[in-house]
Parts: sequence; C-alpha cells; structure tokens
Amino acid sequence: MTKSIYTCAALLLLIFTSCTKPKQIINKFSDTVLVKIADFQDHRNTDSLYIYFRSENALYRKEAVLAFASVQDTSFADELQYVLLNDADARVRQAAAYALGQTATPACAVSLAMAIDREKDSTVVREILEAYGKATPKWSLQITPKDSLAREGLALSFYRAGLKGRVDSTLNEHVAKLLQKPHTEPTRLAAAQYFARGAKGFDAQESIIIHSALYDLSSDVRMAAALALRKIKTESSRVALERIVKSDADYRIRVNATRGLQSFPFDKTKETLKYALNDKQINVAITAAEVINEALTPAFTAEFIALVKDISNYRLQGNIYEAILRVSDTKEVVAEIETKIKAAENPYAKAALITALQQSVGEADFVSEQLLQADTPVIKSSAAGALVAMNYHKNFKPGFKSHFAELYIKAIQTGDAAVIGTVAGALVDSTLGYKRTIKDFSFLYEARKKLSLPKDNEALQPLEAAIAYIEGKKVSPPVKNDFNHPIDWKLVKSIPKDQRVLIKTTKGDIVIKLKVEEAPGSVANFVTLAKSQYFDRKFFHRVVPNFVIQAGCNRGDGWGSEDYSIRSEFSPLRYKTGSVGMASAGKDTEGTQWFITHSPTPHLDGRYTIFAEVESGMDVVHKIEVGDLILETRLTDQ
Repeated sequence: MTKSIYTCAALLLLIFTSCTKPKQIINKFSDTVLVKIADFQDHRNTDSLYIYFRSENALYRKEAVLAFASVQDTSFADELQYVLLNDADARVRQAAAYALGQTATPACAVSLAMAIDREKDSTVVREILEAYGKATPKWSLQITPKDSLAREGLALSFYRAGLKGRVDSTLNEHVAKLLQKPHTEPTRLAAAQYFARGAKGFDAQESIIIHSALYDLSSDVRMAAALALRKIKTESSRVALERIVKSDADYRIRVNATRGLQSFPFDKTKETLKYALNDKQINVAITAAEVINEALTPAFTAEFIALVKDISNYRLQGNIYEAILRVSDTKEVVAEIETKIKAAENPYAKAALITALQQSVGEADFVSEQLLQADTPVIKSSAAGALVAMNYHKNFKPGFKSHFAELYIKAIQTGDAAVIGTVAGALVDSTLGYKRTIKDFSFLYEARKKLSLPKDNEALQPLEAAIAYIEGKKVSPPVKNDFNHPIDWKLVKSIPKDQRVLIKTTKGDIVIKLKVEEAPGSVANFVTLAKSQYFDRKFFHRVVPNFVIQAGCNRGDGWGSEDYSIRSEFSPLRYKTGSVGMASAGKDTEGTQWFITHSPTPHLDGRYTIFAEVESGMDVVHKIEVGDLILETRLTDQ
C-alpha cells in the first residue's frame, strides 16, 4: 500500500514537471550580473567595471571589458592591455582589442602591436589589426598575414588608419593587391574603402580600381571603388565613371559614380550629369543636381536656366537654381525663385528654394523676412543658414556688415535654437569682424537664457564660443551633457532579443529588429518613444543619397530634441546596409533622432550607436525622400 502511494506521487510529480514550461529567457538581462555591468557602463563607473575583469565567469569579463569601448577611459589602457595579453578566453581578448581601438591612444597602439605576434586565434588577430589602425599615430607594422581573417584585419587596419590620415602612399600597392581576387569579399571591401576615403596619391593603381568598380561581383566593393575614382583625375577614370552612371544596375553605385564626376571638368561631364538628372531613382537625380550645383560654369548658364523650368522635384530645382545663381546673379532667376517661395506650401520645398538664395547677397532682406515670419522650424533654420552663407560669398562687401549685424541680432532674438546656433557660428568667426561692428552683445546673453542642457546642446556650443570670443576669453571645451537619463531596466528585461518594430511610412512599410542585448539603453529609449506615438506624423527630415535617411526630430530640421539625453553604446556591430543608428551631436548626446543606412558605412563604426537593423522594407528605405512621413511606429511580432 505504502509503495503504491509513493509510486502514484512520483508519477504525479513527473507529469507536473513535464507539463510545466521552462522559464522563458527574454534576453540576456535576466542575468542580474549582466544588468549590473551594463548599468555601471551607463553610469561610466569604471572602478566597478574593473572588478569584473577578474571574474571567473568569462562572459562577465567580456562584457566588462567591452564596456570600455563606450566609456573610453584612457586611464584603464594598461588594464585592458593585461587582459589582451593574458586572458584565457579568446572572446575576452577580442573584446579587449576592440576596447583599446575605441580608446585609441598611442599607448593603446603599442599594446595592440605587442599582442599581434603572441595571439594564436585568427578572429582575435583580425580584431587586433583593425584596432591598431584606429589607435596608431602612424601605420608601421611588419606583418605577413597567415590566413584570410588576418588579411581582412590587415585591410581594415589600413582603412582605419587611412581615415585619420595616418598612412602614406607606400601602402597603396599592398592594399591594391588586397582589392583583387582571390581575396574574400570583406577584404576587398575594406581595401576599396581605403582608396575611397583614406588613401592619397594612388594613380598608379588606377587600372586595378577601375576594374574593381566595373566588374567586381560585390555591389558593395564596386560602390567603394567607384567613389575612389574621383581622386584619380584622368580621362580613363572619367570614362569609367560615366559608364557606371549609365549602366550599373545598383542605383547606389550610380550615385557614387555621379558624385565622382564632380572632380572633372564640367564641359566633359555635363551631358552625363543631365542624363543622371533623369534617372528613375531619385537619389541618383539628386546627386546629379548637387554635383551641378558645385560644378556649373558660366558658359552653360542659359542652358540650365531653360532646363530648370521643366523640373518639378524641389530638391533638384533648389540645387539647379543655386548653381545658376552661383555663377550668375540673374535678376530674372531671383524673381522666379521669390515667386516660387511665396507660393510653396511644402515647407521643405520652401526651405530648399531659400537655400538657393544664399548665392544672391542682395536677397538678404527677403531671406531675413522669411526667417522672421516663419512658423515652421525648417524654414527658420534654412533662412539662418542662407544669411550666414551670404557672409562668405565673393560678392559680400565690407559695407554690408552693419546691415547684416542688424539682421543677425533680429534672428537671434527670435529665440529659435537652430537660428541661435547657426548665427552664433558666424559671430565667433574672427575673420568676419563682427566683434568690432556690434557694440552691444547683450542679445547673446539673453539668448543663452532661453537655451538649456541637454536639450539645446548643439546650439549652446557655438553660442558659448561666441560669448567667450566677445569677452576675449579662451574658448572652453564644448559643453557636455551630465548623466540625466538612467536606463529603465524593468522595460529592458521585458523586450525580447528579437523584438521587431513596424515603421509605416508614406512610401511603404519598414520592419526593424531591435538589438536590446547590444544597446539596451538606446533600445529602451526607442521603445518608450514608439509606444507613446512620438515618431508618428514626424518627417524624414534628412536624406543623403547612398548614405542615410534620418527621422525622429520634433522640429523637422535636425535641430530638435527633448530635455534628456542617453549614453552612447558602442559595440563591435558594423554599419552595413540597413543598420539603424542613433544620431548625435557627439558622444553621449543621443536623444530621439535615428537613421537607417543605405549601404555599408564603416566610417560610422564605433562612433554612432547601432541599436537595430532592417529586416524587411529596404526597398522602401531606398525610396524615402525628405518630407516623407512616418505614419505609425509600433512593436510587432512579425
């Protein structure tokens, strides 16, 4: 009897335990120690983070070490070096290499160079090499890479050093070899990006780069190689770029090739640029208009005066009008622009046309009137930018200075943060001489009373510099935001590590997947804003062809923010096509604005927080234009 009772009880227990679901792990922050480490990072509490360098748990060591990539406390470089040279876990050593590269002092470069020969793990070697490129004051390693990962690291190292101008032309031949097969796509891409952004004096490598731009099977490699050709100002490079503009199926490569044509004589590129103006992909057409804006010569003014009348897109129109005024301040064209400004209902169209008038100094009063009468921030900030640009125009006369001083004072007295920041940038420029022209600077002090941190950080920096200049004081370091917005850990723990967000726009739907484990503070901030419908009915206020689309500004001009800021969260994630990052005005100034990349943008790695990636809807991202609306942003299980 007793035995059967025990048997029944055991069976019931077995049934109960088999039916009970295991506790679901939402994300890694169910581990309270990982919460502590991330919170210490958020508070920049380096001493508490350092304690975990000695933890028996390799994951805790890795996370604590990786936190220094965001904190970037140079006083802990020796401790990071010790971890890199001695930790038994490759993941921890890799994190230490990344953190040293982010800290980026000459001493860090020495530590990284010391570790290369000792390291046996290829993944760690790749990280060390790339980090060395970030930190070294001059690239000077002697290394023969042993495998494809090391070769990729070497190419990345050259690229990172090149971004900072720390390479010379002696490396170009070596990098050109890495641009060719049989090297892997990541290696070829890093080599192409080296030539596109960092290298100088590489005409001798022209044939290799042209071949890469035309024939590499990777669109990302062709894209970077096409951009590199703008630095080789030969007939063959120009012909290759024009061929790409007319034939490559990937619009992003056509954008880069179109941009590259700016380096060549306009009389030779004009017809191809006109061809690109009619490209069905609007980003190519906008790029062509921007190049024409910079490159148009007086001989072709009449041709483009006739052409602009048939253009309806306001960004194209604004750029062509500005190009015309840049070479010929034609009264008829100015009057035409004024009429269009008065009739425009789209604030972004009006702003683009106002920007065109910066090439006509005689329009200062009209532009000032638009600024003072506007109730839309993007018009105010564009008008302020135009007024300041006039000050640098070749037709600006010393006798204009007193009148412009009056216009600047009135502009700053509007109290608009963007206007204050923009105009203060002109007042602080000693070459313009406003310190001698303006007798009473009390308006600057009144303006300062209207601004506050962290909300107006971007405007306060030039304003404080202007006040220091007027007072004859040394300009202080840029104002920094104090820690003011701790992470909501209760919310973070509730966000699944594969949480999706649906962004409905006037051009279609975009679905992004959040990266709460890599950027908990940024993700919590974004989720909070999305749940409160903060992003709904806001514009994509910035679109740079084959770079980014940007949104989240409560002003709609890029100067907006709320009265808080969050910390930068840098991780080894890389900016690729469809990465979603936090916009900022510098480290630890992030708030509500975010962007999505059109293509790989490695120069943003480790400088702007990546908190999500596009899972579907990249076709929509590529169609977004300035002024398109976000209709709805909501969390979804899809």
